[in-house]
Amino acid sequence: MPYVIGTDVPDEPAGLRFRRLLDRPEILQMPGAHFGLAALLAKRAGFEAIYLSGAAMTATMGLPDLGMITVDEVCFWIRQANRAAALPMLVDGDTGYGEALNVMHMVRSFEEAGAGAVHLEDQLLPKKCGHLNDKKLADPHDMAAKLAAARKARKHLYIIARTDAAASEGMDGAVGRAKLYLEAGADAIFPEALTSADMFREFARRLPGVPLLANMTEFGRTPFFTAKEFQEMGYAMVIWPVSHLRVAAKAIEELYASIRAEGGTHRMVERMQTRAELYAAIGYHDYEALDATLVRTVLPQAPSPRG
Repeated sequence: MPYVIGTDVPDEPAGLRFRRLLDRPEILQMPGAHFGLAALLAKRAGFEAIYLSGAAMTATMGLPDLGMITVDEVCFWIRQANRAAALPMLVDGDTGYGEALNVMHMVRSFEEAGAGAVHLEDQLLPKKCGHLNDKKLADPHDMAAKLAAARKARKHLYIIARTDAAASEGMDGAVGRAKLYLEAGADAIFPEALTSADMFREFARRLPGVPLLANMTEFGRTPFFTAKEFQEMGYAMVIWPVSHLRVAAKAIEELYASIRAEGGTHRMVERMQTRAELYAAIGYHDYEALDATLVRTVLPQAPSPRG
């Protein structure tokens, strides 16, 4: 059943619920689900936490992932995903939207909107996807100051420090930064764009007992690994940040091409979620039942598409 207004509202803060998921021995799997319907579908599939990717949010807005999005825009996505599914969510905080005071504002805003966790990265603006070339890194002590500010501002939010240093500073640089970030107040570490199983294992070996996040993005520098494989390499969390958007965008492209070629949607109907399936996903009748004055909707009998 979807999370409906006035029912099943969690009493416990999202940050505490996120931490409790990490207390379990199995790896925490978080698919990208940055808007309400995706959050509902992730919940129906059995996921207990979700990820809100900056790249997915900006692409949905028709923008590149270059640090252009604002705190208020991200909070829009957080609020709708939280309202829809009420799952603990990890949110991409990019570089913190500025310096220490901006980071504190971001932390309070995200937490109030319903986020359970955030990750901050050690790039300079204009930031890039972690799997692209020529990333510019912040001074590690400047990044540590941001993390200290985030910890000071948070109530329950779980703070993950992302480092992009492996590509330019090697494993020693990435591990050194990670240790500094933990001392500054990070709860966990996200080593971005590692390129082999050996690198993932080495990073975990050199940070024993530290919760680690793995990023399983497609079309990047990291080979394909399963959640089980990441767990065996020493990782506590894994995200699939933009997979849902890539699948949806490809389907939309194919739909528009079919309409142009065929003059209608009749060739694509079998690939569509039906009206009944959509209404079940969003809890249409549950909302309807909240107001006894509404007449229950009867779905029309759809005509069969022409071949």
